[in-house]
Amino acid sequence: MSKVNTVRYGTEKVDGLDIFYREAGDPSKKAVVLLHGFPHSSHMYRDVLAALGDEYYLIAPDYPGFGDSSFPSVQEYTYTFDNFAETIDKFLIQRGLNSYVLMIQDYGAPVGYRIATKHPEKVKGFVVMNGNAYEEGLSPEGWGPIFQYWKGKTPELEAGIAGQVFSPDGLKWQYTHGTRNPDGISPDSWNLDITKFAREGQHQMQLELFYDYQNNVKLYPAWQQYLRDQQPPMLLVWGKNDAFFPEPGAEAYKRDVQNIDYNILDTGHFALEEEGEFIITKMRSFLSDRVH
Repeated sequence: MSKVNTVRYGTEKVDGLDIFYREAGDPSKKAVVLLHGFPHSSHMYRDVLAALGDEYYLIAPDYPGFGDSSFPSVQEYTYTFDNFAETIDKFLIQRGLNSYVLMIQDYGAPVGYRIATKHPEKVKGFVVMNGNAYEEGLSPEGWGPIFQYWKGKTPELEAGIAGQVFSPDGLKWQYTHGTRNPDGISPDSWNLDITKFAREGQHQMQLELFYDYQNNVKLYPAWQQYLRDQQPPMLLVWGKNDAFFPEPGAEAYKRDVQNIDYNILDTGHFALEEEGEFIITKMRSFLSDRVH
């Protein structure tokens, strides 16, 4: 296999930060930008890059503080989704990407939709995996402590969230909950997360993002209007057993997007971990037939 089709790794300096990325394929071919979710990194897209680099150019960056990108303190970098989108937008511009499909999951949705509404001419379509843009897609059960946090930060709430979500068991749970075969999910992902979350300052950074997530909800109407106006082709592959973004969040896309390949999967938050072969096959067809 040609080296251009294998997964490659690098960093791009953006405003003094090293933004780590994985890429595969020939940069002259149709591009896909893969934006990861919480609590992971571009590692979640490892199989997609390895499988589709023969036909497409794929690039998956890590946000600041995630994966192998720079991890500045909360005093050095303001951890908001506005800033993530600005950093990743600059990253894409520096990499010379002016036309691409966005693959979004979890945190990738608020980052991706900010970029799309800023540059609608650049975004040629979406692959949406539990990437929410509708209030009915926020589970009160999964988001209850965060909803309380939005009303007022307290040390007790922060300790409760950290103990539940950031603990080794909490990180593992996000990959195994809702899956048909929890024993079939590789532990590599949550073990990487456990290592990264052990870094000093990581919990405070993640709490800053949890608090800022309320600003994503305020932008949902603008993102929905963007979808209605632009009508980007969309492949939706959604794990219906997600404790945070349940199936109603997927169903809501049908109101606004006409050209949608709609797939509800019997799995959890990280659908790629259990349905990777199906999703990759659907992506190849979608990118070939629906994205121009």
